Amino acid sequence: MKALNLYDKQDLRFEDTPKPTIENKDDVIIKVKAAGVCGSDISRFGKLGPYVEGTTFGHEFAGEVVRIGPDVKSIKVGDRVAGCPAFYCGECDSCKKGDLARCEHLHVMGAYHPGAFAEFARLPEENIVPVPDNVDFDTAAMVEPSAVVAHGFYRTNIQPGAEVAVIGCGNIGLLAIQWARIFGAKKIYAIDIDDDKLETARQVGADVTINSMESPAHEEVAKHSGGQGVDLAIESAGSPITSAHVLALPKKGGQVVYLGIPYADINIERFYFERIVRNELTVLGSWNAISTPFPGKEWHASLHYMSTGQIDVEKIISHRVSMSEGPETFKRIINRDESFGKVMLYPEI
Repeated sequence: MKALNLYDKQDLRFEDTPKPTIENKDDVIIKVKAAGVCGSDISRFGKLGPYVEGTTFGHEFAGEVVRIGPDVKSIKVGDRVAGCPAFYCGECDSCKKGDLARCEHLHVMGAYHPGAFAEFARLPEENIVPVPDNVDFDTAAMVEPSAVVAHGFYRTNIQPGAEVAVIGCGNIGLLAIQWARIFGAKKIYAIDIDDDKLETARQVGADVTINSMESPAHEEVAKHSGGQGVDLAIESAGSPITSAHVLALPKKGGQVVYLGIPYADINIERFYFERIVRNELTVLGSWNAISTPFPGKEWHASLHYMSTGQIDVEKIISHRVSMSEGPETFKRIINRDESFGKVMLYPEI
């Protein structure tokens, strides 16, 4: 089969690769129909390089089951499915407590396990999630990033009627806006420096859009919230600047959730750092997208709200390209040759 394999930083090759076979009795082989490019894929390609040289890349995908191991009971050939890419050890203290996202040996497909930028992918039965009939493959391929966002929201104490700010309107931020509404937010603020992204944020549900290049975000939020700030602020840009600025958005006693990773040092000015102490903020990190029972409510909730239309990914997807164009597409993304939202790759076109 053909696959996209990462050999080094900015060395991604579309090449012949052995097709996965049934190796364990609970294995499931999926014909990949759509696969999404994650922000972490871009960082791995542009800055970090592979975990293992030549590993098939990618972890967001959906497809059709073409073969199953003899012990597989819940999935049958022909099923439309999405794949949870996370592997937990089940033996460490975190796993024994049911905190699977904190597994000491957590890894994902596309790292130490062959990934989904390929014609076929293999996962154990427990990593396979059936997709409702009215959810298309493009949408199903985004269950994983949606589950990442849901995991962050489930860590908070958000209540119906809350005001929520999302700083960073990339793919994760646009999903966070929709999840904020699902969790009952009455007013949602979208913050970015790109007016096109802010327009998309408005289309997916933001009530107030703020270009933080034009005015400090916390000042604009204060104007619209009676000087109070928001109940919950979501950092989804993964930049050193927004990682500091997000701390000035919540009201006293509010919460901050970090969904993004800057892959850089962060220098926090005194004004922003003191918001944590003086406003008695609760600051939460959120990692991965899994919980007990595996893969977790994040996955089932995502598919439910996708089936009802409350999570709409169509406005988030900006590019649809053949998987054979993967190497050139990744170069265009990191070179910022144009504006990219979610990029979907297809083995069959």
